[in-house]
Amino acid sequence: MKTKLGAIALTLPIALATLTGCSVTDTKNSDDIPSSGVSTSRGAAELAKKTSSELYNLIGLKGKASDTGPGVKECGKKDPDKYFQIFHSWSFTPTSSEQLEGAMEQLKSKLPKHGWEIAEYGPDSSRNKNLSLTADNDTKKFSVKIVYQAKDNPSNLSFFVVSGCYQVPDGQKIEQF
Repeated sequence: MKTKLGAIALTLPIALATLTGCSVTDTKNSDDIPSSGVSTSRGAAELAKKTSSELYNLIGLKGKASDTGPGVKECGKKDPDKYFQIFHSWSFTPTSSEQLEGAMEQLKSKLPKHGWEIAEYGPDSSRNKNLSLTADNDTKKFSVKIVYQAKDNPSNLSFFVVSGCYQVPDGQKIEQF
C-alpha cells in the first residue's frame, strides 16, 4: 500500500490545483489504488478529518490550520456510482515562521510511532525545492503528503491527506462535496 497511496498523494496535489486553484488527475490503473473498505462518503470524510486532526496534533506547535473540509473524487477508472476516494487538503501556519525549522524532521520521527510508514522524504521538484514528506498508514487506509513551504510568506506546512478506494454501501449513493 505504501507505494500505491504514496504515488496518489504525490500526484493529487498537482491535480487538485486545477479544480480549486490546485487539480485532480485520474490514476492510470484503478487497480493501483488499494481498497479502504465500505463506507458512505460522509463517514469516510469524518475519518479523513480525524486523521488530519491527529496529524495536526503531531505538529506540536502553536498556530492555525486552514478551515477546509474533505472532498470526494472518483476512484480511478472504477464505477463512479460505487467507488470513491476522500481527500483533505489543508495548511498549518505557526504563530512564528521560525517555529517550523526542524518541524519536518520531528514529523519524520513521530509519524512511524503512530502507524505511518515514510515512503519519501526530501526536496520536491519545485523551483523552491520545498522539503516534502510522503507517508502511508495501512491501518487507517490513508496517505499523506506534507510540504514545508519555507519560502512562502508566511512559511507553512501544506498537508494533502488521501484515502484508498471506498465502496459505497448497497442502496446508498455517493454524496459529492
